[in-house]
Amino acid sequence: MAEYVAPAVVKIVADQAKEYASPYFGYFFSYGKIVEDFTNQREALKSRKQRVDTQVDEAKRQTEIIYDDVDNWLTSAEEELKETQNLKDEIDRVKCFKWCPKWGWRYSLSKKLAEKIPIISKLLETSNFAQVGYRRPLQGIEFITSTGFMDSESSKSTFNQIMEAINAKGVNMIGLHGMPGVGKTTLAKEVGKHAREQKFFDKVVMFTMSQNPDINKIQEGKAEELFRSMQRVNKILVIVDDLWEEFKMESIGIPFGDEHEGCKILLITRRQQVCTKMNCKEIQLGILSEDEAWVLFRDKARLEDDCSTLNDVAKEVAAQCKGLPLAIVVVANALKGESLKGWRDANQRFKDSTHLYDEEVLGGVLEPLKLSYDYLKKGINQMTGNHIQMCFLLCSLFPEDEEILIEILIMCGIGVGLFPNFSSIEDKRKKIVEALKKLQKSGLLLETDGADTIRIHDVIRDFAHWLTSTGENRFMVKDTLEKWPHMEESYTAIALWNCSSIIKKFPDKVEFSKLKTLFLEGGRKRNRDFLVVFGTFFEEMKALQVLLLQCVSFPLKGFPSLPNLKTLWCHNCMLKNFSSSLTNMKSLEILALIDTEIDEISEELVKLSALQYIRLNLLRRIPKYFNYSPTHDEGIFNYSPTHNEGIISPPSLDLGLSGVEFEEEMNIPPNLVSRLTSLQELHVITKNNLNLLELKSLSRLTALSLRLSTNQIPLEDFVLPKLQRYAIVVGENYGINREAFIRTLDIQDFSSSLSAFNNLFCNVEELNLRNVGGQKNIVPSIDEMGLNELTSLQLKSCNDMEFLIDTKNDQGSTVAFSNLVELNIESMASLKGLCYGLSPTRFLQNLREVIINGCEELQVIFQIDKPLMLSNLTELSLHSLPKLKRIWEVKPSHRAIASLQSLKVVRIEYCDNLKTIFSPCLALSMLHLQELDIRYCDRLEQVIGFGEEDEIIENHFWTKLKTLRIVDCQLLKYVFATLSQGFPLLESLCLKNCPQLLQVFSSTEERDVIGDHILLNVPFLKNLKVSNCPQISCFIVQAQLIEKLVLRNVGNSHQLCNTGVPILNEGCIVVGNHEEVFQVQGRYSFSSIEKLELMNLLEVRVIWNDFAQVVTLENLTTLTLRDCKKLGYIFSPMMARSLSHLGNLFILGCEEIKRLILAKDQVSSSSSNGDTSLQPMSFPNLTQIVVTDCKNLSSLFPFGFVPVLPKLERLIVERNSKLEQVFELEEKVEVVAEEEMKFDKLKRLSLEELPGLIHFCPKGYHSVFPAMIDLKVRDCPKLTTGFFIDSQEFVHCKTKVPQLVEQDAVEESTTVRNAIFNENIDWSQGGGESQLPHIT
Repeated sequence: MAEYVAPAVVKIVADQAKEYASPYFGYFFSYGKIVEDFTNQREALKSRKQRVDTQVDEAKRQTEIIYDDVDNWLTSAEEELKETQNLKDEIDRVKCFKWCPKWGWRYSLSKKLAEKIPIISKLLETSNFAQVGYRRPLQGIEFITSTGFMDSESSKSTFNQIMEAINAKGVNMIGLHGMPGVGKTTLAKEVGKHAREQKFFDKVVMFTMSQNPDINKIQEGKAEELFRSMQRVNKILVIVDDLWEEFKMESIGIPFGDEHEGCKILLITRRQQVCTKMNCKEIQLGILSEDEAWVLFRDKARLEDDCSTLNDVAKEVAAQCKGLPLAIVVVANALKGESLKGWRDANQRFKDSTHLYDEEVLGGVLEPLKLSYDYLKKGINQMTGNHIQMCFLLCSLFPEDEEILIEILIMCGIGVGLFPNFSSIEDKRKKIVEALKKLQKSGLLLETDGADTIRIHDVIRDFAHWLTSTGENRFMVKDTLEKWPHMEESYTAIALWNCSSIIKKFPDKVEFSKLKTLFLEGGRKRNRDFLVVFGTFFEEMKALQVLLLQCVSFPLKGFPSLPNLKTLWCHNCMLKNFSSSLTNMKSLEILALIDTEIDEISEELVKLSALQYIRLNLLRRIPKYFNYSPTHDEGIFNYSPTHNEGIISPPSLDLGLSGVEFEEEMNIPPNLVSRLTSLQELHVITKNNLNLLELKSLSRLTALSLRLSTNQIPLEDFVLPKLQRYAIVVGENYGINREAFIRTLDIQDFSSSLSAFNNLFCNVEELNLRNVGGQKNIVPSIDEMGLNELTSLQLKSCNDMEFLIDTKNDQGSTVAFSNLVELNIESMASLKGLCYGLSPTRFLQNLREVIINGCEELQVIFQIDKPLMLSNLTELSLHSLPKLKRIWEVKPSHRAIASLQSLKVVRIEYCDNLKTIFSPCLALSMLHLQELDIRYCDRLEQVIGFGEEDEIIENHFWTKLKTLRIVDCQLLKYVFATLSQGFPLLESLCLKNCPQLLQVFSSTEERDVIGDHILLNVPFLKNLKVSNCPQISCFIVQAQLIEKLVLRNVGNSHQLCNTGVPILNEGCIVVGNHEEVFQVQGRYSFSSIEKLELMNLLEVRVIWNDFAQVVTLENLTTLTLRDCKKLGYIFSPMMARSLSHLGNLFILGCEEIKRLILAKDQVSSSSSNGDTSLQPMSFPNLTQIVVTDCKNLSSLFPFGFVPVLPKLERLIVERNSKLEQVFELEEKVEVVAEEEMKFDKLKRLSLEELPGLIHFCPKGYHSVFPAMIDLKVRDCPKLTTGFFIDSQEFVHCKTKVPQLVEQDAVEESTTVRNAIFNENIDWSQGGGESQLPHIT
């Protein structure tokens, strides 16, 4: 028994000590409790610090700035954890002591622990950070404006791009380029100022290189300063302005990259190629919008708002500057202080283009533009420079704001003799295209959306006109012409556009002995507004080299002698006696007739011995029984039997690549083409009778565009050894007329041998086969060489084809489809796979996009057995492949080489036999996946398979995934079995109709697990939809930017998952069978949400776990709640007052709801929402309310003294058995006199099966419905509200009041006697089963 004495004695002493001794004895006797509290608190602090560290790392990755209090807290927490580590170690060492502890040690340790506990508790209490950082002020930044800086949308966007690049990791050099005078230098100064003031850098240095930089001078001056600066600071921004050519930063003492990681360089240049050569992050600064341009112009010209007449003129002047800041500033400053007459004179000078000759007006613009123009010659020979400049000047001949077809520019350039040292059209084409690219990069030309056009800025165009106003090259350009202008004989180029029909005809004869280029266009206002020109008009233009005609008609005599004419381009013209005129153009090299009527194509064409280029898209005479009514649609003129339209769209220059609705076959005389031996390019893109074998005689032919019928295809092969580009379309009903920009073959409805094209298959780049029979494969049946230059392959309804390639008889040396980029396969009834046998060398290694649709026999698509195969695949779309078992087949020996490293988008639909999408080894390689969309795959069980027995399963990192959508996959159980790093960029998540889905996310990372639930931190998630997934495991989502949330029948087959869902320090969404949907932290949690739909969530009791009752939902527009059986209420009063945009409210089958909005006495007294009575309840945008089958609901809406529902149009209240009143007073006050509630917009009201309903509105209130068109009241036996119509046909309703003053009682009695009570009402404005009484 002795062994029990000591513990008993200890216990007695301890009890007495606790009762009588000083507080210090507590350290002895509460030791166990103190150790437990300390350990729990310290572990909590450790976990909390890890979570804050994770948030900080993520914020830094997003280039956010960390708040000071967060940094201070992390420092304190780290110090505290370090200090208490020794105490923890001490506890662990002496856990062996039991009944006989060391009293002195216990006292000392217990005291230390007790002192630490409140410190740790304080740290935990102050760790609830709503945000750990804030975005650097990029979007919507408040500019620190300086002199000359224009705060425009373009400059804001460019500013933000530069700041993002400056803050991005791995970006050392940024190149800002743009047109001269667009404001690059000013913006760069603003960037430097902002970067310095925001302390992004320790130092900001800016200097100018200039056009001819003196490197030695820069080295002697700036280099020393920069070197000193960089020795003293860790982070420096160097801005290099006015850079004209590539140079090494080290040459002026600027170390960067590995030599100085804190150095960022911002280059300013007009020339994009400088940025490219120096490997910059390229950013372009655009021009101002119309409104921004006017604001800047008005400010610089110091115009007052009250002078409307002058401002109207000034706006027209400002518009002439076309958004170019430099032009705006120069012109505004020049005209500042002018009288109204002065402004009008200036405006007229702009319209007359006389400002081009006045350098005082546009001198500030001309100087930088002239510099850029002159610089085109630098570094190249004089002739090449001149030709690049001539390309630029040719662009200025085209109409203002019109996109210019590059093909026309090329032909005009060849006509005026550009690049004469190159003999072939193809070589000249390449040189002119290079020149245009150089002009674009120099800022003198602008890119367009299409690759085949370019554009010139209006101010730059005016500058070109200024250049050509004097000197050797004199141009005259008129965008509209209503009267014949005064012209000088010295012009070398004239362009007259939109010549009005007022000018019935041009002069019979004009003398332009130096004229080389002439563009003429008829009117654009009416159909067939031809400009009638006599042949004599051209007689004195013997030097003419280029003639471009549009909407021009020639009378019977046709063209005169034009001995030097090299390019003739006619669009939508009427050329009579054209054939006989050809003999007058002996030097003609380029002939294009597009949508043009001519008499015929005759043998006279052979006499043009220099002819190198023919483009024919002819419209012959239209039958007499058709009205001639052309309309313009992308260069197509349609003809219809009747035409009642007035003004039509003006025609524009067009290559004539499209056919016409009523098209005649073009008759080409036999053996004519074969005799055009100088021909280099032939483009016949209309129906024709050309014999393909004639082309064999054209030994110089390099480009060919043809549209052929199947009966024009010869049985034998035709060889064109120099052919570099071609577009051949075969098919009777083929509607696509292609241009020979690349090597293209389109073959449709063809079952004969394709041997005629053997010599084209070897280098074809785009191959389209539709309904082509007799071919079991492409390689070797169509081409034995492997089609290795093919980049695009489209196959449709080629029902004999089984594989793309058959290698069973191959010895392994074949290289096939090595450059294929796009593969589109549709409705191939016999297709079994892509490759039969081992994959050939480099097979599909450049493939980027795959679309396969409607191939019933396809079972396996890709067999990955070669290195780099599919390594460039970025997009995969599969649709309606009913027998597909596997997308990828990877043998164990090939797993190491299998990679989908570039895959970004996967879309799969109606693949009923597919069980898995990716193997683990492939999933592991997909680091760039952004979109995964899987629908209607009935047998799909897993997205990522579990792998083979010998396959190593690793965590998958899909950190770039933005969209995940899985719909109607009946057997799917798992999406991601193991997944690390989460989805930091996920924006949209949709899981719908997956009844067997057990788990979406799983993680081995501690930070991603809370209790038994996965925590998904998705800071950019905007759309979340989980519907009809009853087996799904509960998971928690942190998504503060959520905009649309839909949860329907989620996890209802599981038991209530309340366990292990703690209160987090950030707002989150619980997805699963849980009592609450949202945990709210902070006033603006989920403030972005616009649409919320919760359906069949059987355990939900609270939508918003909003302990402080402060959440605001100002962006919520639609709320739908259905069959949430245990939901008690929806909104707190504070929340309800924030619903300014709520438009639709649908509540159905929520049986436990008693009130939609909590009463004040139900709100927690600890709420921080303040006095909710300060603002009356109002829903200003609510248009629809539907509330049905809520059996415990007692009332719908409280209201105060303002219109509570001013836009309500539809109110449906049905089968709510305990509902007593639809509207109730927010404050319980006695109504002394009758009040009016007016529902101005309410059109439909339905009150049905409401046995407890007594009042529609509170006693003493009178409701008016001016817009009511449909009213239904049924089975409301207790209703004391009566309905009637007044003299204006407005519907009213009144509630009986037991006791009113005598006068009111008399008035009320008349109304009440006539109103309908306790009766069913089915009334509509146009008549119904019942009528409402009229009461005046």
